[in-house]
Amino acid sequence: MQNVYIKAISKFLPNEPVTNDRMESILGMVNGKPSRARSIVLRNNRILQRFYAIDKNGNLTHNNAELTLEAIKKLIEISGISPEEIEILSCGTSTPDQLLPSHASMVHGAWQQKPLEVNSATGICTSGMNALKYGFMSIASGSAKKAIATGSERVSSWLKADKFNNEAEKLAELEQNPVIAFDKDFLRWMLSDGAGAMLLSNEPNSDNISLKINWIKGISFANELETCMYAGATKNQDGSLTSWSDSDPEKWLTESIFAIKQDIKLLDEHIIKKGAESLQKILNENHTKPEEIDYFLPHISSYYFHDRLNEGFHKAGINIPLEKWYVNLEKFGNIGSASIYLQLEELFYSGRLKKGEKILLSVPESGRFSYVYGLLEVV
Repeated sequence: MQNVYIKAISKFLPNEPVTNDRMESILGMVNGKPSRARSIVLRNNRILQRFYAIDKNGNLTHNNAELTLEAIKKLIEISGISPEEIEILSCGTSTPDQLLPSHASMVHGAWQQKPLEVNSATGICTSGMNALKYGFMSIASGSAKKAIATGSERVSSWLKADKFNNEAEKLAELEQNPVIAFDKDFLRWMLSDGAGAMLLSNEPNSDNISLKINWIKGISFANELETCMYAGATKNQDGSLTSWSDSDPEKWLTESIFAIKQDIKLLDEHIIKKGAESLQKILNENHTKPEEIDYFLPHISSYYFHDRLNEGFHKAGINIPLEKWYVNLEKFGNIGSASIYLQLEELFYSGRLKKGEKILLSVPESGRFSYVYGLLEVV
């Protein structure tokens, strides 16, 4: 097995940052009325700004593949590597621009470089880590020497008011309250656009630090728990999903079937408990002790979970002091699969890292409660 190193990291954020008071002017008001959930959600998530691939006039400025490509271009510029050296392009996202072809294929097509191997990691937040793991395994196994892994989201267009107006109008016709359900409205004030990219190699930097990947490991609890976060489906009373392809096309609009939804009760009940359980299991399996960790980078969707996660760890006997945590959610918002890339990018170029230090990456997703962890070492 070859050693694998992260040699450079980049990020791309579209347009100017959007502060809390400007969100609804860009996303729009459903049925022409301000959201009743917005202030409550923002107070809990404590996000101060985020980025949208939408300009001030409401026009879309980038699709997901274009966001990803911009991050790749920055990565090439930062690292000084030739695109000809890249053998694998592994891209993760939960919001591809189309059902088919795959996201990585579209990014590769937009890049217009040489033929190479592509891999698309699907899912929700863990898709960025799964894309990283594919690049890691490819180099570790000796089948490649250099790879690019990405995480990206272009979710803002999913959150615009016009995606929900048909549902609100239908509710009004039925003489019901024309307000979209909290499980949909909640996420309109949580999510952000952006992309991150990492350059992986079988050799470290000769003149600067690199991050050696010691291991990346994931675990799913879908065998135990029903779906919590989903899109393109309707959730039934028994917890099963009915696919958009098995639904009446009229319902696609009147029930906002393609909207991203999250079962808040399920999230609150399981995300912390399973997070502590999964981390304890994976640290033990990889013979890693909490006291060995110098930096802990947890992807959290909201600061609401910050102290609760710390409390859950303590109950499970996992002591990672808060001064070792590195979170930048308030600056960039929740960019799903890209968030961990932006956290690590900021830390990597902060000037704080010293050789021998260890960094633990932690990415959960509530789709059906999956978690991916990775241990990096500064070399």
